[in-house]
Amino acid sequence: MSCIDCWRRRYKGVSLSLGLLALLAGCSNGPASRPAPPAPVEPTRVESSPSGGESRRAPQQTAPASSRPQLAAPQPVRTHDELRRQAALRLVAANPDGTYMSDPPPVLLAIPVLEIELRSDGSVRDIHVLRKPGQAQDTVQLAIDAVHRAAPFGDISRMPKPWKFSEVFLFDDERRFKPRTLD
Repeated sequence: MSCIDCWRRRYKGVSLSLGLLALLAGCSNGPASRPAPPAPVEPTRVESSPSGGESRRAPQQTAPASSRPQLAAPQPVRTHDELRRQAALRLVAANPDGTYMSDPPPVLLAIPVLEIELRSDGSVRDIHVLRKPGQAQDTVQLAIDAVHRAAPFGDISRMPKPWKFSEVFLFDDERRFKPRTLD
């Protein structure tokens, strides 16, 4: 008799019990607990940019005015630093439930990076995704939606071209973000 046959005889009852236990554990009367699917988002047109990255055009529809917080009129800006600072402050003001202002956690959920191209009046002309996170890729759309809610970013017609800036979004586990400019 081989060692395998001896093992089978000795542990036949144990393996049968474990098999039944595994089968019963797989049977459940209640629904499986799955995370809720992300909320539907507006479709955006995705194009490839000359640099080979992705570009997302502004959606045709925006959130109803009643659901958007009232923002103060943006100030005219003359430098890229003023633009980035004002844009970051508007991102936080326009998304009070989706942001945090404390120190970022030691481990972040996701860090998408967007390049926002503006028209002379500060409205969004185009958004390029410079960095997609490896996980929680829905945070890219959350960041894009936050930018649209915060627009316009002020009269930039007196600024030198190009009229664009980039922002790094530091997302925590609750899918709230902090603009890196304010960190």
